[in-house]
Amino acid sequence: MEAVAKKTMKQKVNNVLGANPLDARFSIALFIVAFIAFFIGGVLGLLQGLNRAGILELPTWLNYYQVLSAHGVLLVLVFTTTFTIGYFYAALSHTLGGLLPKVRKLGWIGYGSMVVGVVFVATTIIMGDASVMYTFYPPMAASGWFYVGLVFLVVGIWLCAFGAFINVADWRKKHKGQHIPLLAFFAVGVFVLLFFGSIGVTIEVLMIIPWAFGWTDTINVLLSRTLFWSFGHTLVNIWYLTAVSTWYIAIPKIIGGRQWSDTLTRLVVILLVVLNITGGFHHQIVDPGITEGIKFMHVFMSLSIGFPSLMTAFAMFAIFERSGRKKGAKGLLGWIKKLPWVDVRFLAPMIAMIAFIPAGAGGIAQTNNQLNTVVHNSMWVVGHFHLTLGVTVVLSFFGVAYWLIPHLTGRVLTPQMNKLGVIQTLVWTVGMALMSGAMHYVGLFGSPRRTSYTTYGDNATALGWDPYLLLLAVGGTLLMVGVVLMVYIAFNLMFFAPRGQTEFQIAEPEENAAPTPKWTERWTLWIVLMILVVSMAYVIPVVEMIVNAPPGSPPFRTW
Repeated sequence: MEAVAKKTMKQKVNNVLGANPLDARFSIALFIVAFIAFFIGGVLGLLQGLNRAGILELPTWLNYYQVLSAHGVLLVLVFTTTFTIGYFYAALSHTLGGLLPKVRKLGWIGYGSMVVGVVFVATTIIMGDASVMYTFYPPMAASGWFYVGLVFLVVGIWLCAFGAFINVADWRKKHKGQHIPLLAFFAVGVFVLLFFGSIGVTIEVLMIIPWAFGWTDTINVLLSRTLFWSFGHTLVNIWYLTAVSTWYIAIPKIIGGRQWSDTLTRLVVILLVVLNITGGFHHQIVDPGITEGIKFMHVFMSLSIGFPSLMTAFAMFAIFERSGRKKGAKGLLGWIKKLPWVDVRFLAPMIAMIAFIPAGAGGIAQTNNQLNTVVHNSMWVVGHFHLTLGVTVVLSFFGVAYWLIPHLTGRVLTPQMNKLGVIQTLVWTVGMALMSGAMHYVGLFGSPRRTSYTTYGDNATALGWDPYLLLLAVGGTLLMVGVVLMVYIAFNLMFFAPRGQTEFQIAEPEENAAPTPKWTERWTLWIVLMILVVSMAYVIPVVEMIVNAPPGSPPFRTW
């Protein structure tokens, strides 16, 4: 009871005084990097989209694949990672009574390492030495310093992950017998995936560095691709798990409801952690050198991640309906009218959830061998990616920014800024619907996913893509408007919004909730299970790739 009292007192202090200034400074520093990367990546995305539609011809000193690589790295790696770490460090500070001084120190060292890594990566791309796109696997080879920058990025992520583990372990030691606060539980899941999911790509990068510098002549391309996708697929679901955390924790508070089942929520986290890494092979479903049996097993594992998503859909609808009924909603769908559609903190993540329905369906299609063969190297995949990351994840992140940034900076979201946020959300949604929709559609007609604009000698099929590519450009232009608005809002909330107190959005548990089982806290067990599943999925094929290695490839530079 004493431990519970202490916890309650810390929560009261947090609610009264706001964020710990030292902890808040760290999260804000990460958000600054995130939104700078978001702005630059957005500008490059506009240039890329206009060029892909045949509207803009890039200058001779700026290559299409250079733009594509920088756009992918800044948005897919830098923006998402820095925002995720900033968000969850703020969550750990709030729910665990502050960060330990040594954890804060580890975080700042990790931050410095990530910044150094971004400088290395961005510089090599700007110099035209790393137009390998964000996937960066062989046989295309960038400058060796590009991969050195990636090492700094990974080291920074690992340091932040270790800091989170240390802080949670310290809290558990001081609060024996208690459950980790639910948002901190999400943080543990995400940092476990960030660490274990990046081991494969780290091994790949360490293989590539001597090859890129010319110290070794060839590299095992199949093994390198496999190690990359063990990370690439996991990264997608790290973003998803981060978005899901705010759906379960913040959205019920914003709409005046309560959390859904604590046990179900923790089970969703556990399932996403245990099943996640093993889905990477479905990105290689058309690759030669991998047996059909292995591909079939990985397709099943990819589809299994759909179960926690369906559990989340059930929980969200239950939360919405319960909240609406409490406000007097009548009829089957009357609760929809009771949702706060004019509150951008709800609107942005709600659209993100709705978008995940077609995005998830598209992902399921891509795990099927026959359908994947049709769409794999087409613009369909790019459209799917922009629907999942560009809408489901990014709009969820925006929804967090509207309340978390003012909480950390001691400011408030004004009605005027909320209205601007609603406009930004709608502009972003329409822009992404046009662009992603055009990408999906033109992909079905055979438009390739990674090429600059060409008519292939005025080929009739290629000319038939032009109307859809024009729609892609219109959507991309609207998205650039959304980028400018969001960056303006984010920095306004950091430095210029009126002073005041903004609450950290954590909903209360459901009334008369059943006790959460103790087995949900056994993180050692879940990590062991995850390692066993990963071993079952990867040991045999990886050993096969090493023992019966295909002919190694020299580095290729295609730009």
